[in-house]
Amino acid sequence: MKWRVSFFILLLFFAACGIDVDDSDKKIFRYNESAGIHTLDPAFSKDQATIWATNQLFNGLVQLDHELNVKPSISKSWDISSDALSYTFNLRNDVFFHDHELFENGKGRKVTAADFEYSFKRLLDKDFAAPGAWVLGNVISSSALNDSIFIIKLQKPFPAFLSLLSMQYCSVVPKEIIDGTDFNRNPIGTGPFKFQLWEDGVKLVFRKNPSYFEKEGEDQLPYLDAVAITFIQDKQSAFLQFIQGNLDFISGIDASYKDEILTKTGELQTKYIDIVNLQSQPYLNTEYLGFLMDNNPLPLEIRKAINYGFDRVKMLKYLRNNIGTPAIYGFVPMGLPSFNTNVVGYNYNPEKAKELISDSNFDTKQEIVLSTTSTYLDLCEYIQNSLQEIGLNIRVEVNPPSTHRQMVATSKLNFFRGSWIADYPNAENYFSLFYSKNFCPKGPNYTHFKSIEFDAFYERSLSETNLGVRWELYNKMDKILVDNAVIVPLYYDKLLRFSLKNIVDFKSNAMNLLELKRVRK
Repeated sequence: MKWRVSFFILLLFFAACGIDVDDSDKKIFRYNESAGIHTLDPAFSKDQATIWATNQLFNGLVQLDHELNVKPSISKSWDISSDALSYTFNLRNDVFFHDHELFENGKGRKVTAADFEYSFKRLLDKDFAAPGAWVLGNVISSSALNDSIFIIKLQKPFPAFLSLLSMQYCSVVPKEIIDGTDFNRNPIGTGPFKFQLWEDGVKLVFRKNPSYFEKEGEDQLPYLDAVAITFIQDKQSAFLQFIQGNLDFISGIDASYKDEILTKTGELQTKYIDIVNLQSQPYLNTEYLGFLMDNNPLPLEIRKAINYGFDRVKMLKYLRNNIGTPAIYGFVPMGLPSFNTNVVGYNYNPEKAKELISDSNFDTKQEIVLSTTSTYLDLCEYIQNSLQEIGLNIRVEVNPPSTHRQMVATSKLNFFRGSWIADYPNAENYFSLFYSKNFCPKGPNYTHFKSIEFDAFYERSLSETNLGVRWELYNKMDKILVDNAVIVPLYYDKLLRFSLKNIVDFKSNAMNLLELKRVRK
């Protein structure tokens, strides 16, 4: 009898610690985060690792679907005023925070509009210094009319505002829990999963939220019982864990296993076809080379010659296993609805490049310095060799990543490698890089490109509510960038996800968001 009592006490101990004695019958989704996770406060979700984690725990007013359309979340509907300056959100009445001892009876409290009012003020608090405060930079006021109506007023129209509100920064959080706990380590949200366990550098565990408000038909979401995140830093070791079935998915590709799992054409190697699913789709990232335009820039003919002077198709095939699409159009990447193949960019044409060099009277003995980091050295050396064949003298300069970022951000480099990953799914995000009022360091215009015509189109697009007209303005801006050869688009990135065959309904989108509430295992 004594051993039975001891065993019962042991069971109670494990239950109290939130650890299952046997998880073999549970549907647990496992993935690795090599970069680590340092906070679970959505107001600080500025990197992919944190965004993925907080997306399981929190909700905002709206969310994005797999095609990047804005859909309801805690708000069931919204109205936008005719001048596009006022947004009125009607909230659901069946959304509750996760259970916590600081709530009455330890049960989750219902979310009201006042919670959003508090959450937005917290995000904007200068003393709080949240990196996501910029999302609400155009907001004059945000207030609760009553428990179910939340109103936001803007300084000026901004078509992408709803997309901004889908970011994790804008998640709703409970004031009484934040005031009484170490919230970034013990978060309480409204999401499909709730926080369970965090062992630094080892694992992070979320458990199913049985009171989650979203359903799929008559089925209660989520379908999974738990999410377990490990922190293996070595990507090759994580890949081996995936192949052994200890992880359910890995995202992206690393040089350490690139050729092991993919062919040169970007297909799965034959030996993995029966055990691995490969998802591939456009990713909202454009890789490019940029020219500084206000410090005795290279002549237009030379900038165009550089664009024509190398083969993007071969570059991707041999250096990136076809992970990406040659950027032979404008700056806006594939995956955005406004992407348009009628914006014709630069294809490989060495004869045209030589002709442009000849017409420019440029001294080809002059050294052109291309600055990059070691990660992209192979791409830049490929371009260097190709341009030498057409008569241009290119020297590749490699800087540490932090130094390179700082020099780009302060316009210290005349010719540099860059990339732009969308913060939100709207082409405006890309054109802001070339708006003259965004000259760095105040804004992201690292090239210091200035065009009266471009600025006029950009400003018109900000207040244009007609989607078709706005896209026409976007295309005109893209054409101006092509005609002025402000940049050298290299490729539009692709998103790669590898998952085990028993993972079902695991969908991706061009923002590379991780949504697990509809996943089955």
